[in-house]
Amino acid sequence: MSGWFHRLFSPRWQHSDAHIRVQAVARLDPARAEDRHALEQLCVDDDAEVRLNALAKLNDPAQLLALLANGADSPQLRLRLVALLVGRETGIALHERLALVERLDDEALLADIAMQGDNQQLRLTALERLTDEDVLIHQACENGIAAVRHAAATRVQSEEGLVRLMRHAKRDKHVTRLARERLNQQRADAAQVAAAHAERERILQALEQHGQHAWEPLYAGRYRHLQREWEALKNLPSTEQERRYQDACLRCRKTITDHDAQLHVHEAADRQREDAAQTRQALVEALEESLHGLRLGERLSAQDIDSLRAQKRLLASRWQTLSDHHSPDDALRQRYDAALDEYERLGQAWERLGQHAAALEQALDDNDRPRLATLLDDCAWPEWLPPTALLERARRQLEQDTASEPPSHDERLEAFEHDLRELERLLQRGAFKGASRLHQSLRHRTEHLPGSRLRPHLGTLKRLGAQLAELRDWRGFVAGPKRDQLCQAIAELADDDSIVDAELDRRHRQLVKEWRELGDAAADRELSSRFRAASDRIHERLTPWREALNRQRALNLEARQALCEQLEALLEHPDPSADPDALRDIRDRAREQWRRHSPVPRDHAEAIGRRFGRIRHDLQALIDRRAQEIADAKRELIERARALQASSQSAVQCAEQAKTLQRHWRELGRAPKGEEQALWREFRDICDAIFASREAERDNRAERAKARLDAMQALIDRLDAWHPDTSREAPVLDQAIAEAEALEPLPPGRRSEGMHRRWSGILRARRERLMRLAVSEEVERWQALQPLLSAHLAADAATLAGEEAIDVDGDNTLDGDMMQAHQHRNAARHHPPPELEVEEALTRLRVHLALLAGDRISPQDDALRLAIQVERLNNGLGRELTRAEELHDVLREIFATGPVSESLWSREAGELDTLLSKLLHQSSQ
Repeated sequence: MSGWFHRLFSPRWQHSDAHIRVQAVARLDPARAEDRHALEQLCVDDDAEVRLNALAKLNDPAQLLALLANGADSPQLRLRLVALLVGRETGIALHERLALVERLDDEALLADIAMQGDNQQLRLTALERLTDEDVLIHQACENGIAAVRHAAATRVQSEEGLVRLMRHAKRDKHVTRLARERLNQQRADAAQVAAAHAERERILQALEQHGQHAWEPLYAGRYRHLQREWEALKNLPSTEQERRYQDACLRCRKTITDHDAQLHVHEAADRQREDAAQTRQALVEALEESLHGLRLGERLSAQDIDSLRAQKRLLASRWQTLSDHHSPDDALRQRYDAALDEYERLGQAWERLGQHAAALEQALDDNDRPRLATLLDDCAWPEWLPPTALLERARRQLEQDTASEPPSHDERLEAFEHDLRELERLLQRGAFKGASRLHQSLRHRTEHLPGSRLRPHLGTLKRLGAQLAELRDWRGFVAGPKRDQLCQAIAELADDDSIVDAELDRRHRQLVKEWRELGDAAADRELSSRFRAASDRIHERLTPWREALNRQRALNLEARQALCEQLEALLEHPDPSADPDALRDIRDRAREQWRRHSPVPRDHAEAIGRRFGRIRHDLQALIDRRAQEIADAKRELIERARALQASSQSAVQCAEQAKTLQRHWRELGRAPKGEEQALWREFRDICDAIFASREAERDNRAERAKARLDAMQALIDRLDAWHPDTSREAPVLDQAIAEAEALEPLPPGRRSEGMHRRWSGILRARRERLMRLAVSEEVERWQALQPLLSAHLAADAATLAGEEAIDVDGDNTLDGDMMQAHQHRNAARHHPPPELEVEEALTRLRVHLALLAGDRISPQDDALRLAIQVERLNNGLGRELTRAEELHDVLREIFATGPVSESLWSREAGELDTLLSKLLHQSSQ
């Protein structure tokens, strides 16, 4: 009872019967709130008809949009919204609909509004809210308003979308052109970006390879050139490319910085070598001057010999110290050896005199002239050396008994004039010792020369004597305070216990050297005793250090001897293919090791130094010889590169061979310093010319490739714009294919791949169109044969009815095989085959036509279908027939088959017409 009672008193729009709810909708008034609520409830009803009637009562699109937002989605609701928003129903102003569309986010509704709107502004507003590219492409192709199509086309961004738009937008050439232009622009931009990326990769690879190479004369220039190329590119590099670029630049700058530092080291070494050479030259000149001053003196004393020995020891120590770091040149070494030889001869003469001095004194006392002469011969005193007082006494005593004729006055005067000029030269140089000895000798000789002839030279001698006195006073004026200062300094040094032994020895030697350099200027016995006492205290203090130093010197001597032995073994058996750079490294490391093992004992320093000097000279000669061999090999490479430049090979082959020559060049090593840069510059210029030729050939090839691409693009655009109207236009397609084959092969790249894909698609589309046109033309020709076919059917019916067979007159427009089919049909009426055979033939032709049309075949005809397919495969082994040719053959066979009864033809004709209509419809798509 309760259910029945509920149904009795519930509203009709809530009735369980959908038909009653539909009737209830008609009585509801949307102006009333209750009815409007009921209509909203019915908009989501389960029955579609109820929903449709309820939605038809609601005219407020905002209310319907609210229902849609609350989940009441249905096809009827969407259709009602579209009808209201596009303006199919009046009553809603345009600005209200625009406001609703501007807030709408439903893609399907927006697409429908953009496609069906009654106002262009409404469609454009809906189009602006669309984001799906597929929907935009559909709008650009199918929308009925050109402005909307164009606006949709401009919002298609992807390459795939532009391709689809270009293929399907056939109704609007502006859209097609716009899509093509934007697609070409995107591809050009992509190609430009790819080219810029490839160019940056090329520069990066070149810069990374450059950073791995060793330094060469043009290393910095090449690095700056690659930097300028990188900075000249306008596009921004990727993060990975920027990181690789900075790493490569760091490696290149490190190579340049290392070379600059090495160059500075070499320059500093050269400066030190020059300073050492100047110092050595000053030492040699000082020793030569001292030896020369001894020659010019009148008498030779023990003090002169002691002073010369001290000077020689200091010179030898300083010379050896300098030679440990920098070897002297041959000319200066020869001068030094000559001065040492003279010193050795003087020392040997002094030793011989010392050995016979006591005997000479005894012979002088005994007035034993024969013994005296024998002793003088044994002394073998050099003629160029002034005699000592003892020798002078012995010679005078012998000369008293010798009847030798003394030199003439002219000779003595000439010698006096010569010595006078030599005295002036010595005073100008400041050589006090030699000038003092020579002045004494000249004054002594003035007593034995005639005064009349000597008078013109006395004024000069007096003037030079005054200069000598002034020089003596000046030396005394300077030397007095200097001696006091040196005595005070050496006393303070002796009392200083905080200074280390090495520094103490260095400063002590310096003070002793400065003291000896003063000579006899301002000589004072007390100061000399004080200086000597302080020096002895320092010697005593340095005794343990000197002993340790002597042991270290012995070890250094052994290390230097071992180093010399290793180098001598290397020089005795040199490697003929040794790398000069490796030899230079050996030389530099040997020099460094030589310096590290310093000092050595003084009595062995000179001998081992000369030995090492000869070894270094021989090693440098070996380096120069190997470097010269490398220079000759590089000259040969230059000649090969020049021959390669003049060869008739392609520029690419020449460039590859030039790279091989460059690798050989780097493997050879370095030529002599003066020749390496000149050879490299010449070789580099030739290689640059070869590479420039390769680049020019590449540019020409690129221009030709670009011309082929442009020609292919023009051909594609021309064929794309060509839409054949008849199958007789097939030669145009064949000609285009021939032109495309003439342009092949296209250069590899994305553009070529895109062209091939587009060309293949256009060819496929045009072939299909020509095929469809050919099929359509075949069907049209068959339709044109219908009057003649009807005449044949009438003649067939008369023949089958028992009348006499007649021939149907043919049309003059029939082609060859159709004329033969026409004649075969006339002949068949004179000798009609069995009706069953004709029926089977028509059935077979109908199934064949159904296969061509792609129509469904009944199960009872499956055997025929398989037989026809096998026959088609066998016939296609030689040359596959086109669809139009196969259709022509089938229609010809239908036309030739007869006689056909009216019942049979009426049964088959309908299905044949249906299949031909389907083929015609397929061809028109």
